[in-house]
Amino acid sequence: MKNAYAQDHDDSPYRELQQHLDRQPVGFPPSGSGADIRLLKHIFTPKEARIAACLSHEPGGLDKIFPGAKYLVSSVGELEERLTAMVKKGGLEFRHEKGRDLYANTPLVVGIYELQAGRLTPEFIKDFKAYTSETRYGISFLSTKRSQMRTVPIHKSISHDLPVADYDHIQNLLETAATPFVVLPCICRKKKAMLGAPCKTTDRTDTCMAMGPVAQTLIKMGLGRKIPRLEAMQIIHKNQEEGLVLQPSNTQKIEFLCSCCGCCCSMLGLQKDLPLPLDFWETGFKAILDNGRCVGCGKCADRCSTNALTISTPGTDKKERLKPDLDTHRCIGCGQCVAACKADALTLVPRPGQGSPPEDREELNDILLEHKKKSLTQVNVIGKLAKGILKTRDIRLLKKTVKPGPITQ
Repeated sequence: MKNAYAQDHDDSPYRELQQHLDRQPVGFPPSGSGADIRLLKHIFTPKEARIAACLSHEPGGLDKIFPGAKYLVSSVGELEERLTAMVKKGGLEFRHEKGRDLYANTPLVVGIYELQAGRLTPEFIKDFKAYTSETRYGISFLSTKRSQMRTVPIHKSISHDLPVADYDHIQNLLETAATPFVVLPCICRKKKAMLGAPCKTTDRTDTCMAMGPVAQTLIKMGLGRKIPRLEAMQIIHKNQEEGLVLQPSNTQKIEFLCSCCGCCCSMLGLQKDLPLPLDFWETGFKAILDNGRCVGCGKCADRCSTNALTISTPGTDKKERLKPDLDTHRCIGCGQCVAACKADALTLVPRPGQGSPPEDREELNDILLEHKKKSLTQVNVIGKLAKGILKTRDIRLLKKTVKPGPITQ
């Protein structure tokens, strides 16, 4: 029988929740350092952790959740209070649909992490970095069949003859997105500012937004500001002008839209560390460079958030205007370099072999779960990374990841 000290320090509710979340479309693998459990403790009490393990990634009402959670609460009313508390801490997703309140599990990324924008602490940042730096987490995150986010080009980079589908046109995505709209502080810029490294691209904080079900979660949390569709379009226009990269959810009906910079964004940071980032990222376009037109101003490289455009160090002739090198393996087709180039030396072209994104999140989750069932999924990811490192001789990822230790139960 456990003594009182052991009972007070029992991590079993959190281990149960970790294992439950790891079975969801986007995994939550165990950590060798205990960072997985520490992260969950920032969000959930032990009882809340056990209740959260009764939910699914598919939204469910109280009538669906209560039968599995009734041994943890005294009534449906208490269950509703507990679920509301977890939503307000960013641990669950909420939506109101057809007169019913629905609740669902949400991944760590994109999900719990971004929902901490209003309650970010140095301790959470430390544990988040420790967890996401582990090899085991990285492999799991990259093992999804489709990426959770993708890149769409900014409006100024789209030439009149460039074939652009509706789901790759930012104006159409905003016009067809479900209401409500909420704008909120960028979690990545807030984290960087707390670490003493404020954003170099913009001094604006409210640049990211959510719509539809994700916006309903933010409203329930009291996070962000509800805005009309027109203001959402105005904000995104300003984001494009300032050099931010547009990264919506990887669906035709978008539920969030991040506007990212290379100095702060965790996703763009991962892309810079990967040897061949496009093995794990979705975008419909790539830039091409006409060296004959290039005047060597360097504005394109200044705008590039993924280090796809670089300029060599000048030699003895300091007056020589060096032209950039374009690494097509790193270009995510955001179009910022195209908009910055006054010499028309850069253009966007379609990236071959790109399929259309899933219709909505339900379809995306079905794809992720089906792929997760296949054997050797993570082995294939390791193989891709190894081939990328051999091809590019780029070992930054190996230097930044932490080898997993033994799992503590």
